[in-house]
Amino acid sequence: MLCAQQTPTFAWAPLPVQPATWVAPNKPIWKLADLLAQHKDQQSWSETVVSDSQLHADYISMAPGTKTPRQFHPDNRAWWIVQDGQIRFNIEGQESFVATKGYLVQVPYRTVFSMETVGDKPSLRLEVNIAGAKTMYPIDETPTPKPGFNFVKVRIEGKGKYDQGNKPYIDFNAVVAGTEKQRRFIADDRAVANIIIGDPKKQAPVTDANWGHFHEESPEFWIILLGKMEYKIGSLPIFVADQGDIVYAPAQTWHRARFGGTELACRLAMNGYQDLLHDYQPPE
Repeated sequence: MLCAQQTPTFAWAPLPVQPATWVAPNKPIWKLADLLAQHKDQQSWSETVVSDSQLHADYISMAPGTKTPRQFHPDNRAWWIVQDGQIRFNIEGQESFVATKGYLVQVPYRTVFSMETVGDKPSLRLEVNIAGAKTMYPIDETPTPKPGFNFVKVRIEGKGKYDQGNKPYIDFNAVVAGTEKQRRFIADDRAVANIIIGDPKKQAPVTDANWGHFHEESPEFWIILLGKMEYKIGSLPIFVADQGDIVYAPAQTWHRARFGGTELACRLAMNGYQDLLHDYQPPE
């Protein structure tokens, strides 16, 4: 049965007279090469690259043999993009597995998980969570101290699950190879993450008059999974992001993303709504 094509709706959208600005740590682009240079003498380090009303993201390096405590988040899903090294994930209810570069891993709320760097070099991951998400620990684990808080014993019930197409991990290398067809990695009432992959040689040309679109309610950010991506955000000059870079557009800010270079390219788009409204330019 064919679905009826929806007729576009024309509307007046509020757009601030003063363009949105980037509030630290958010900025148009975090270059992974710069982060690695900044932390070149460290095996374990963490850098917050996104923090807003919707989502929070940190680039985290862990030295070989480093383990995280067993932990869980009370009400929110969390996810990771492995950039380098090897990480053994232990997720409650799942077989333990080792994730390498290109793995996208997630865990539902109230599901205990831990990570360990295996192999002989540090692991590097982008860790994403809902803004303000709390961390709890099973009763047989020692909580990581948190300034201003005491940990108290409580009784809890219920667990999240892998639903709406969510699954423990996707190997992005299989997406590139064409054997993994799933394109929505995170589908949650508080967040979404979409795999957007394409060939720059097959995309339609655009002019500077094409501003792209903007979102009223949520900022959006991307990690470049493959190749190069070209961005036009607000009044900024067009720039190119490379694999591993983080790009950020504030809410109510025109932005346009295109596949750059000459080879296959991909970005993972992340924001706070499953059905986020896109405000496009009307036709002339």
